[in-house]
Amino acid sequence: MSQEKRTPIVPLLSRALHRIRTTPPRIITSPPTQPRRAAVALIIRVVPSSTTPPLPALSLPPPTLAEFFNFSWVNDSGARPEILFLRRDNPSAESDTSLINNRLRNTREAHVAFPGGRTEEGDEGGLYTAMRQTWEEIGLDLAERDFTCIGQLDDREITTSLGKRLLMILSPFVFLQLTPHFPPTDPAPSTTLHWTPLASLVFPYPRWSNVAVDAASRIAPRHSTTLRVLVRLLVGSMEFPAILLEPQATPAPATQDTLEKGQPQTTSSQNQQQLKLWGLSLGMTLDLLSYMVPSSDPSASPDSPVQSPSLQMPFQIWGERMRMEVVAPSLASVFPRFSYPDVNFWIWVFGKRYREVVRGWEVSVRAGGTNDRRINWSGSALNTFYAAIRKALVVVIVVRAIGILLGLSLAGWWVFKAE
Repeated sequence: MSQEKRTPIVPLLSRALHRIRTTPPRIITSPPTQPRRAAVALIIRVVPSSTTPPLPALSLPPPTLAEFFNFSWVNDSGARPEILFLRRDNPSAESDTSLINNRLRNTREAHVAFPGGRTEEGDEGGLYTAMRQTWEEIGLDLAERDFTCIGQLDDREITTSLGKRLLMILSPFVFLQLTPHFPPTDPAPSTTLHWTPLASLVFPYPRWSNVAVDAASRIAPRHSTTLRVLVRLLVGSMEFPAILLEPQATPAPATQDTLEKGQPQTTSSQNQQQLKLWGLSLGMTLDLLSYMVPSSDPSASPDSPVQSPSLQMPFQIWGERMRMEVVAPSLASVFPRFSYPDVNFWIWVFGKRYREVVRGWEVSVRAGGTNDRRINWSGSALNTFYAAIRKALVVVIVVRAIGILLGLSLAGWWVFKAE
């Protein structure tokens, strides 16, 4: 807690939200062959210090963004900005949990995501979808004056089959709670709210881990058990970077059961499972944090007293460790490594085009992204990276098949000669 107090996270958050509000998002138009879209809500609040005296109700009209960050309770050294994640015990097919990430292989791991889901007929747009899904899922009305929509982050493509097939377009929207007290919620029984301090994601370094995904689930047909087992033996698993979150679940609302028994309901599995932030949820979180990093705009004040965040990637990519200031942070969500080293080697061999896209994205990030907003960097990086993976897997499978045939031939020759 003392580390959070020493970290000037509130000025960084103010910088990020002001930049999001003034920066137009990159909108991806849905192709005629795949019109499906989805939207999620990134909800941020500032928890007042425990020493802050009782605060009055929100004034009318609600404060502007600049007025909010001028409040004394927001600028208090003990104020704690937090972001909301959801843990779903049984993610439905309509939630972004099932849309974004594959099923985890390790049952002791739990994955968190943002509230949201698919756009339905009658929705007036992505913003309406994010607000409606949040209300239906956790009973939080983002249309109330307690909240304000800051803006939208860049659209993202949700793909499957190693990037070959587009599932839908995902639109993330950022909301800020303007009041010091969080309104009551009514989450579904299988949904748990986890408010995570933003400082724990930036300073000094987050706790990095990984999520292992069965590569056969991305390559082989779902109903072909034999082929899936064969691919699993030949290719291994994919390891995606993930951030470990501290379990800080919001207590569930009182129910008839809790009122009668006088004790809150708890789930033992929640206490045993590790909470991991990964996949597109991690990418959107890093996109949000990237706005805290000042651009190389010459007009920016070089004497700013605000410390810049520095987010280290969990492992080395192409021989060098990457930092948020150098490469677009959302790339961390599309950087899987394989459990077999030779697969990673062949990905590097076929990744020349991908590395060119990364270098172009680096230039755009350093320049603040003002000149290349029309370029879909995340989509280009995703397509070129998975193209390199597909080529590498073909080579690996062919080499392994030749090795197996040679081994069987030598074994047969040795048995025949022995007889």
